[in-house]
Amino acid sequence: MTAAQGYLLLEDGAVFRGRAVGASGVAFGEAVFTTAMTGYQETVTDPSYEEQIVCFTAAMVGNYGVDPARDESSRPHAKAVLMRRCGGQAWAAWLGERAIVALDEIDTRAVVLRLRADGAMRAVAVADERVLPVDAALEQIRAQPRMEGQGLVAQVAPSEAYVHAERGSVCVALVDYGTKRSILRRLEAAGAAVTVHPPSVDADELAAYDGVLLANGPGDPEPLRDEVAQIERLLGRTSVLGICLGHQLLGLATGHETYKLPFGHRGANHPVLERATGRVLVTSQNHGFAVKPTDAAEASYVSLYDGTVEGFDFLDLDARSVQFHPEASPGTHDAYPILERWVEGLAR
Repeated sequence: MTAAQGYLLLEDGAVFRGRAVGASGVAFGEAVFTTAMTGYQETVTDPSYEEQIVCFTAAMVGNYGVDPARDESSRPHAKAVLMRRCGGQAWAAWLGERAIVALDEIDTRAVVLRLRADGAMRAVAVADERVLPVDAALEQIRAQPRMEGQGLVAQVAPSEAYVHAERGSVCVALVDYGTKRSILRRLEAAGAAVTVHPPSVDADELAAYDGVLLANGPGDPEPLRDEVAQIERLLGRTSVLGICLGHQLLGLATGHETYKLPFGHRGANHPVLERATGRVLVTSQNHGFAVKPTDAAEASYVSLYDGTVEGFDFLDLDARSVQFHPEASPGTHDAYPILERWVEGLAR
């Protein structure tokens, strides 16, 4: 590990100093935090963390090493990583090799308390203060765009369609706004032939499949007007399941509203109420935007933290969605059966 003295600077001027353990350099992004105790490699490679600086609340991160099988995409998407303690040389080396600025010995509790009180903020993580002094960094932070209004899907989505799994009892199209590999693996394991499409895919092409999964992805859903228009054209023509950003886009396509959460829902311990049964699920989540609370009958799941809509079930349209991640990578398995049950329903 290197021993350079670095820092995190928030747009409100708060400075948190730490030790550089990853790549050298400077990383601008939105500072957010996750409460997950495991899954650090999955987190950093999740496309939903595009343009974000991730603060881990776990006391030690990296203590069980790294493995290529845990990557959720082909590259890291988090701009920087903040830790109280880096628990292993393999993790530090992995971050450094992938040009990720990483700081440990950060007072992560203080960072999280500030973000909870004042909301997610634009920030910079600097590996060596000599490269960019604090006084010079603040103006650069405030010149960065805010997350509101940023449609980041184009930065992470494929430009062309490809086949992930050729054989299966049903044929599923996955619209890739920034999907995680674990979703693809779960669909294949459930018995689906899976073709991945870019967000620009036409609704007429999607309607030919037994089912369409609207995947997760980063950024603000509201600027994605073309994607919402295609979902509007698709609804009622085949079965639809939305996850995370896909849930938000389904909400916009059906007349609901989205908004930016103060500090987001990120972690593997978020309680969600299943309205039909009264059951509470402990879920894995990663999003900074949400569907506004509503009493509409189609709102099938709600957050027990803030009442935001955590799922839809449009019986007349054969469309449903969840804000949380049923693939649970990382996370608890309360919602694990959702993907398999959907695929099984397509085969009936």
